Parts: sequence; structure tokens; C-alpha cells
Amino acid sequence: MSNLTSRRALLKNAAAGAAVIGAPLVIPSSALGADGAVAPSNRISLGCVGVGGQGTGNMRNFLGLDDVRVVAVCDTYDDRRRKAKGLVDQKYGDEGCVMFGDFRELVARKDIDAVLIATQDHSHAVIALAAVAAGKDMYLEKPLGVSVRECQAIRDGVRRSGRIVQTGTQQRSSRNFRFACELARNGYLGEVHTVQVAAEGPNYKPGYKGPLTPQPVPPGFNWDMWLGPAPEKPYNPGRVAWPDWYLIWDYCAGFIVNWGVHHLDIANWGCPDIGSASFEVEAKVKYRDEGFTDNSESWMSTFTYENGLKMIYSDHFQQKIGCRFIGDKGWVHVDRAGIWAEPAALLKATIRPEELHLHESTHHHADFIRSVKARRDPVSDVDAGHKASYLGMVADIAGRVNRKLKWDAKGEQFVGAEDVNRMLGRPMRAPWRL
Repeated sequence: MSNLTSRRALLKNAAAGAAVIGAPLVIPSSALGADGAVAPSNRISLGCVGVGGQGTGNMRNFLGLDDVRVVAVCDTYDDRRRKAKGLVDQKYGDEGCVMFGDFRELVARKDIDAVLIATQDHSHAVIALAAVAAGKDMYLEKPLGVSVRECQAIRDGVRRSGRIVQTGTQQRSSRNFRFACELARNGYLGEVHTVQVAAEGPNYKPGYKGPLTPQPVPPGFNWDMWLGPAPEKPYNPGRVAWPDWYLIWDYCAGFIVNWGVHHLDIANWGCPDIGSASFEVEAKVKYRDEGFTDNSESWMSTFTYENGLKMIYSDHFQQKIGCRFIGDKGWVHVDRAGIWAEPAALLKATIRPEELHLHESTHHHADFIRSVKARRDPVSDVDAGHKASYLGMVADIAGRVNRKLKWDAKGEQFVGAEDVNRMLGRPMRAPWRL
């Protein structure tokens, strides 16, 4: 029985029991949902793991929803979890939010229905799989993990367990992105033969300029827990600074994955062959070499599909940022700044009732909560998150080996390249494992 169902049953049984023994039972009208309030039995209890900048932003979105109650926060930084608790308690006018330094204690709580996971990329998989094992639904920041094997493990675990997962690829909750994909999928562009995708990357530079020698771990910070499954390394502020950790392979696969996941997701939404058909891929990738940073800095890759479809994926210094679908009758380009098309009249088109209408969401976090209650997939489900994550990883691997590779979409591995297939996973520091 779910936690949500259990609380409903508790209220119902309590009322029934009071009626039997004749005792008066006084329940505030707000608790029953009167005067527009949401009854506690219909609220989703949420625990937040990772409450830095991105995590706090996500948490604020959930705090704005009447049918959500944030009950716990977790972070490896003491000051971050105290700040997050303060925001939650201020919102609800009490001191009920519980703090944790270990995510395993949070996901073990029986009164939590769902968890927000917004930690560094390298710890997504172990936290997500712990949440799945504990029967929690989750809002999981992108990418799903830092290797294809991690993404597969999350996808498979979620589907086996029936959990609900919303990936943090929030562009799907924007009208422009949805409309561009509907134009592509309903034939308004003719036959789509090329998809161009570009994401930020080279513009990010390490901010830390201090010595690279080991430094004392600051008070109130659990460095060992922050490292999690990443390789054992001595603490240095340059490993955890922003945006530096994004640029370090141990903690992030690079913006070829972390930023690219957003626009690759739209490419796959508007042209499903991108993530479901086999392809050949070749890539040229420049890797960072400043301080601790060592993952992708700039890239240009070509995905060639068996049906003739091509996807050109690069950093935004080499193509216009966003996603462009090109057909034999026109094109549409969409990014966070707007939407453009040729012919321009495409932007005035109306998707007819009998045509394909994609999942409509205008609030990514609210869509997740509605999906949890309805037990249905949200707009950015785990399969979409998995594909958007591994497409960037496959391009990165092609750049690392510097040769053309063939990807088997059904088997989710490279064909005739066992040496390269070993790069689909990463070792994990003991005792962590998938």
C-alpha cells in the first residue's frame, strides 16, 4: 500500500472508530479540503536530496504547489540543509522539516511518497536506485547518470517497480518546444531528413584559481559522502566549486551530456527515430586540460541512421543553440529564446484535433505531482530521460576513441567493438554499487 493510500485509510478509520464509540471527532475544515485547501490525505509528501542552487530552485517550485508538503531535506553541506529547512519552515509556519546528511536515511522514511534528486551527476544513480528500492517516486535532475549503464539501471529499476519518474528536462513543459515537435511529427515540414542540435559548453570555464594541493575539509561538509561512488581523491575546493565540478569527468560527463541532454531530448521528442533507431556516429571532441577539469569542452558529431536521417550535434559555437528539424518542405528551430520557421507561416499553423498532440504540460513540477497521483507517465518520463542522456554519452565515447562507431539501438551497445562497450559503464568506489 502506498504512503498516500495509507494516510487516506488512517483518516477514514479514525473517523469510523470515533463514530462507533460515540466520541466527538473534531477535524478542522482545512484538513478536509474545505475553503479550497488540500486535505493532507491528498498531499504528496516530498523529501529533497541535494539543496544547492538547482535543488533549491526545484524545491521552491514544489513549495508553490498546494498538494505537496516538503517534509525533509538532505545535503552533504550543513549550511545548505539548514538554509533549505528554513525556507520550508517559513513556508509552512512551523519547524516540521527534518534535516539529513545521508540520503539513505531520508529515503527510508515511510511517510515520504516522493523524492527530489538534485545532487551532482555522479551520485544520481545510487540515490535514484535507493529511492526505487524504497518504493519512492522521484523528480530526478538530468542527466540520469554519468554512464550508459547507470542510465539503463535506473530505467530498468523504475519500469520493474512501477515507480513514477519525471526527468528534469523541463523544456518539454514549454509550449514552443512542444509545438515545434508537433510540427515535425505531423508532417508540416514534410519528411524530416536532418536534425541539428547544439548546446552550451565552451563558454564555461573553471572558476577556481587556487593551489591544486590537498586542502582541509571545511567544517560542516561531508566530503566522503559528496564523493559517493566517484574515485577517492583528496579534498580541494577546485573539485566542488561551480562550475568546476561540471567540468571534471569524475563528477560529470561534461556539457556534451549535462547541457546537451535538454536539446537532445527535444530532438528525440520531435523525431523518435533519434532515440529508437540504430545509427553510426563519429565525433571530434576537444577535452579540457586546466586545473582539475578534464571532460569535453567543444564537440562536433554526426549521427547517421539506417533510413538516411542525420543528426548533427555540436556545441553552440559551431551551430545555433537549440534544436532544428529540417524537412523537404521547411524547417523549424526552437530554443529557450524563441521559435523560428521557414516558411514563417508554419508558426501560425493549428494542430488539428485528429493529428498527434503531445503530452501537454505547462508546469514541470505540477505535471510530476499529477502523474504521481494518477499513476501515469509524466511528460519527461524515465525512458525519455534515459535516451536523452545516453545520446550525448555515445557522442563523447566516439570522440574519445576517435573512430566511427555503430550503435545498436535495441541492444543499447556498440556493434563489433567490445573494447568500446566497456566504456559504457564506470567503476564505483566501494561500498557503492548499482
